[in-house]
Amino acid sequence: MEKNLLQLYKAYFGEVPTSIARLSAAGSNRSYYRLTHADKTSIGVIGTSLEENEAFIYTATHFSLMNLSVPRLLAVSDDKMCYLQEDLGDELLFDYIKQGRMTGIFSEYERCMLETTIRQLAHVQIKGNEKYDYSYSYPIASFDERSIMWDLNYFKYDFLKATGVVFQEDRLEDDFEHLKQLLLSNEHPMAFMYRDFQSRNVMIKDGKPYFIDFQGGRRGPLQYDVVSFLWQAKANIPNSLRNELLEAYLDELSQLYPIQKETFKESIPLFVLFRTLQVLGAYGFRGYFEHKAHFLQSIPYAMKNLEALLPQVQLLFPHLYKVIKDLLAKEWESVAPHDTLQVRVCSFSYKKGIPTDLSGNGGGFVFDCRAIHNPGRYAEYKPLTGMDSTVIDFLEENAEITSFLEHVYALVDASVERYLKRGFTDLMISFGCTGGQHRSVYAAQHTAEHIHRKYGVEVHLIHREQHIKQILAK
Repeated sequence: MEKNLLQLYKAYFGEVPTSIARLSAAGSNRSYYRLTHADKTSIGVIGTSLEENEAFIYTATHFSLMNLSVPRLLAVSDDKMCYLQEDLGDELLFDYIKQGRMTGIFSEYERCMLETTIRQLAHVQIKGNEKYDYSYSYPIASFDERSIMWDLNYFKYDFLKATGVVFQEDRLEDDFEHLKQLLLSNEHPMAFMYRDFQSRNVMIKDGKPYFIDFQGGRRGPLQYDVVSFLWQAKANIPNSLRNELLEAYLDELSQLYPIQKETFKESIPLFVLFRTLQVLGAYGFRGYFEHKAHFLQSIPYAMKNLEALLPQVQLLFPHLYKVIKDLLAKEWESVAPHDTLQVRVCSFSYKKGIPTDLSGNGGGFVFDCRAIHNPGRYAEYKPLTGMDSTVIDFLEENAEITSFLEHVYALVDASVERYLKRGFTDLMISFGCTGGQHRSVYAAQHTAEHIHRKYGVEVHLIHREQHIKQILAK
């Protein structure tokens, strides 16, 4: 397929590219490349779905004709499975507002770019809707009952089930049905719905925002995109700035479309709830099943959005309220970027699943402690853990666990030494037993202390089932 991109490039530019570099695709199934010859550069895309490619090709062409800020489509293969588009550079709006995201304090230039972007959204929605042929939409032409239930079930099966939160399916379905009816109210203004409008899908070139990844667009309520942007989990936009940006959007929209501003604003919490449930489903699937760490790192931010909605949820959706309360009671971890080796050592219960490696490196070592004599079988040890002296004495009595750890240390030490030499930044080591209370806790505790003592690296120790976290600092 890359050969087709090279042929497209040569046909368009009259030259063979001298370099072709693969780019990150984030959560997409498409493959992206930067093709370059001297100052002639473009982005090549290889898709996996003909219908999705056709949706992008049609929408990009239509938006360009409407003078909207999108990358120009340069060339398309005969089978439409790959295409070339304008190279907009590498700066995402997500990166442009990094200082504000990290601190919660947005500079004037960040605020201006956010306002410019959300004002342009109104044009994409309204002008993009003019003469748009929704038969090209993929995978569905409009925001309807079926698409709503897809997203709510995405949340239920790919997030709730994965996190182990208990719920009564019939009662949750009743709340979902009520939410669906409210979302489909005839009062909501409809036009082009971008579907995934967020700062990772906006690029900045020459101080101007450009919109990308709109192939999932369909006809739908305007509120959805506004909420997707302003309540994007990791954008970390404070409420005061959200309100300013919402007013700027409504000001721009009112010049393009008749709108009842107060009615629009009153409906926002409903869409925040729905969008947050939808993205949590995505985080669950991409994070827990596809092991893409940055999706899991967004979960704590999404939880903040849900927490702010609790009063409205309690009034309208009683079982969903209980589910959200249970979610908020859980501890959600994230991994901060770092440039030196950090080792994460975790104890866990196999009944509750092997811990997810939030660094995205696949989980490292997982050691099974269940063959070791279990103190949990005896009444006097049941309320204790592998950090209590009497349990430690029990486990060390016949040297069974110390012999086990000698073999663990040999394997782990070799990896730590190699990681230090090669400049790797993350290693995870997990110990599992039946309840995550005695044997695994002992093994994780001693391994963490061994690594810290021998190598002086930062060790993050997590006894998951005991809700204990400790950092052994450098």
